[in-house]
Amino acid sequence: MLENASNDPILSLAHPETLPDPYPAYARLRAERPVFFYERLGSWMFTRHADCVAVLRDSTRFAADWRRVGERVPPRAINMLTLDPPEHTTVRRPFMEALREPDGAAMEPLITARCAEILAGLEGRSFDVVTELAEPLALAATAIYLGVPEPDGAWLSGIGRAIGAGMDAGLWPERAAPVQAAHEELAVLVEGWLADPPETGVLASVASRAGSSGIAPDVLANTVRGLLFSGYSSGSKMLALIAAAVLHERAVGLKDVQAAADPVRAIEELVRYASPIQAVARACVTDVEIGGTQVKAGQAVTLLLGAANRDPGRFPEPNLVRLDRHPNPHLGFGRGPKSCLGQPFSAVFLRVVLDLLATRYPETRAVGEPTFQKNLTLRSLDHFEATLA
Repeated sequence: MLENASNDPILSLAHPETLPDPYPAYARLRAERPVFFYERLGSWMFTRHADCVAVLRDSTRFAADWRRVGERVPPRAINMLTLDPPEHTTVRRPFMEALREPDGAAMEPLITARCAEILAGLEGRSFDVVTELAEPLALAATAIYLGVPEPDGAWLSGIGRAIGAGMDAGLWPERAAPVQAAHEELAVLVEGWLADPPETGVLASVASRAGSSGIAPDVLANTVRGLLFSGYSSGSKMLALIAAAVLHERAVGLKDVQAAADPVRAIEELVRYASPIQAVARACVTDVEIGGTQVKAGQAVTLLLGAANRDPGRFPEPNLVRLDRHPNPHLGFGRGPKSCLGQPFSAVFLRVVLDLLATRYPETRAVGEPTFQKNLTLRSLDHFEATLA
């Protein structure tokens, strides 16, 4: 319970006063307890950038596949991101080829036109950035990229919220059942797509390679489901958090982003500053020392990526948005063999939306304070009013 969590270094992050800005709390942990064992999750917690990168890059000693330490993994949960090499490589290769195949230059006008249509429908009134802007825009862009019809937005929003909340089922066990039901619903949608794949887009490319790839059908379906969820849910949450940083915090202006000398660096910096992915877990396969701490085989490690992305030991002035930051080895898209496959797509999507806002609605402003869902792994806005101008 939150009322008993004031001294709990993790549950205290879910306090209503901390949710809007957890970064001072992360800074205290980095300074005072950069590595600590958290009994509630039975996991070592790492906050420093260097330690997080070391774990993410080392799939030999730190497993994403928990079966390597004797844990049971439900069949629905086995996908590209929960496998380690060499199985991971077998699955990743055809997806990498499929993701490279679509013509990004041809897709961008389609994404721009659909996003412009959605924005036009918001003119002349205040609206919720989460459900009326970020989620529809991310859904439209993801559907175009995959080559599938847009699923029902209200239905998918509920699915996304259940899965996002379920990532913290280790802290709040009551969230486990709803997330399982949500995954089953999403699986039905994806399996229908694979049974009758589209003619164009990433899904068409993946389906054409499925027979010769050696990927088990259930792993293929699970990975497509993960790609859909990542594009829609993570993409919409990232856009909403960036919108809050721009419109509410005024950490940077829309015109500043548009005028950035290097658009790629600008987007990467916004991802570092406002990434929704706050934590990821691995299983230690063999006894190892990391961050000056001895971790034993079979123990869990949790990487607090939200803390790592604001580590002053790696990022000068980490709490400022510096659109020309370089180098910028943030962990918003992961690192190592499990780095996000959709990173190029996310960058295009974010650039298109922010450019449209800066060009057509440069005086867009916040209306009131944003509120946040009680999620720690996948940082999520709950509601945020704004108006286009």
